[in-house]
Amino acid sequence: MAYLQDERPDGDIPNLNLGDLDLTTDEFILDEVDIHIQANLEDDLVKEALKTGVDLRQYSKQVEAELQRIEQASIKDYIKESQNIALLHNQITACDSILERMEGMLSGFQSDLSSISSEIQTLQQQSVSMNVRLKNRQAVRSHLSQLVDELVVPGAMISTILDSPVTEQDFLEQLHELNNKINFAKELSFRETLACSDIQDIVDRLKIKAVSKIREFILQKIYSFRKPMTNYQIPQNTLLKYRFFYQFLLANERTVAKEIRDEYVDTMSKIYYSYFKSYSGRLLKVQYEEVADKDDLMGVEDTPSLKSRNTIFTLGQRGAVLSPAELEGPILIPHTAQRGDSRYPYETLFRSQHYALLDNGCREFLFLSDFFMVAGNSALDLFNCIMGKTLNMFLKSMSTYVSDCYDSIAVFLCIHIILRFRAITAKRNIPALDKYWEAVLELLWPRFELILEMNIHSIRNTDPQKLGVLDTRPHYITRRYAEFSSAIVSINQTFPNERTNALLGQLQVEVENFVLKMAAEFPSRRDQLIFLINNYDMMLSVLMERAADDSKEVEGFQQLLLARTQEFIEEILSPPFGGMIAFVKEAEALMEKGQLDRLKNDEARITQLVRGFSSTWKQSVEAMSQDVMRSFTNFKNGTSIIQGALTQLIQYYHGFHKVLNQPTFRSLAVRSELINLHHLMVEVKKHKPNF
Repeated sequence: MAYLQDERPDGDIPNLNLGDLDLTTDEFILDEVDIHIQANLEDDLVKEALKTGVDLRQYSKQVEAELQRIEQASIKDYIKESQNIALLHNQITACDSILERMEGMLSGFQSDLSSISSEIQTLQQQSVSMNVRLKNRQAVRSHLSQLVDELVVPGAMISTILDSPVTEQDFLEQLHELNNKINFAKELSFRETLACSDIQDIVDRLKIKAVSKIREFILQKIYSFRKPMTNYQIPQNTLLKYRFFYQFLLANERTVAKEIRDEYVDTMSKIYYSYFKSYSGRLLKVQYEEVADKDDLMGVEDTPSLKSRNTIFTLGQRGAVLSPAELEGPILIPHTAQRGDSRYPYETLFRSQHYALLDNGCREFLFLSDFFMVAGNSALDLFNCIMGKTLNMFLKSMSTYVSDCYDSIAVFLCIHIILRFRAITAKRNIPALDKYWEAVLELLWPRFELILEMNIHSIRNTDPQKLGVLDTRPHYITRRYAEFSSAIVSINQTFPNERTNALLGQLQVEVENFVLKMAAEFPSRRDQLIFLINNYDMMLSVLMERAADDSKEVEGFQQLLLARTQEFIEEILSPPFGGMIAFVKEAEALMEKGQLDRLKNDEARITQLVRGFSSTWKQSVEAMSQDVMRSFTNFKNGTSIIQGALTQLIQYYHGFHKVLNQPTFRSLAVRSELINLHHLMVEVKKHKPNF
């Protein structure tokens, strides 16, 4: 490296300018060569040449020569096709020129389209704006048109309101239009619209005229109610046809509306009061003259005056007043009844009076609700203003009657008439008379209970020794009770009342005690039992015929009758067959204890019983049957008692057979004289009375 270094005497090394010095080492160059060689070796042709052992140098020269040959051929082809290539070049040049012009045209079109799109957008915005303005103008026109229509008062309206009768359809139609214009004018006045003043005067004058004509028309209809013999339902129906008249007055002239309503209330109140007062008075003239008084009680002695009033304790045909056909049937016409000398019980008059009230009250309430446009408490208050005086008159009159009434069946029928009428008004959804129904029931229930308690006390305080000659037939007091109890039970089935059932229970207890007290007056137990059975049977028959078979009264008397009948059977069997019956009962008791041998020495007694029964039983049965049929008023009951007695006799004789068949008595010779049970039953049937 001596030729690179110029040493100087001072030892400094001079600056060297080496230029762009390539510092790449031989290692990097060789690496690249290796990569190229490796890539060439991967070539398919090189791989094929290596496999065949071709000399690569020679092969390279061949390839180079082939390339030159191809190049020369290509040049010749190019020279051969030079004219076509030149023509193709010219055509391409012409196409380029055409495409350039087309590009210019398309650019112009694009510019024009951009301009058109901008114009279309502008037109669209203008169209939207015009559409909004159109809608606004149409809306304004609609409001203005309606306003103008409402502001204009047609000549037809003026002439109709001024000249046409209120009953014409044109007047009613124009009145509706006038009402709309009045309301519209009020609305405009609230908005302080200046145009309102243009029509206010004419509308006010038309309103005054319409109010005047309507007031006169309605008052004339109301005054027509006052004419004698007027069917006020006809003018009411006319008013309902023009119910808008009152609505117009109520909306536009409340003082006149109040005047009309007050006049209607005053007129109808007087009409209803006068009608019902007169009708009620005329109804009382066709009532039965003979009515129950305070002495006509169940426990008093039978007197001629009480016999003549036999409906006091008997329902009879009086219950028909509760049947649907009669309950809502036509009301009684008093003067017609008077001409025919017809008389009716109080409950029939009560039904007629209150059905008239129900019918008129329901119709009046519906009219008030419809014509005067009231509902709820307002409708009830208006109804009470009209009907209140009449209803108070009814209650006062009824209170006077009830305070002196002792006909418990009449009062009880009236109670059930009210209960049914209350159900009818509830079904019709008419609450107007609800309070009146309750007030009537508050008058009737206590009176009915009082009369019932008076009858209970009368039976409790009855002295059997003051009731005349003793008789085993049914007593007239028990017959009264049976008729009365069956009447109350049959009426009470539809609307059961526990208080009534309790009072009937008390009455039954007192009657049972009375029957026992009366029976105790008879000296013999046989007559006592006959009296008890006759009375129990009579009461039971009446109750089962006219009341429910499953009522408490029926069940109670059935038990009493059965017990006394069994006792009576034992009583009538005792005289002819008492010895045998006593022996059977004694023997059966000893058999249960295993002590039957104690009767082993009673051969003489047994022989007498066997022979006595065999010789006398037919005559005894015949006499017993005749006696029973004479003793009991009810043939069916007497027959039943005989059948029961004969059945009991057969059972006793069967027991007698059973005892004598025991080992203790098998040695007795008299056993052969016993009557065969089958033969006895056949013979007994011959003595049973036929129904």
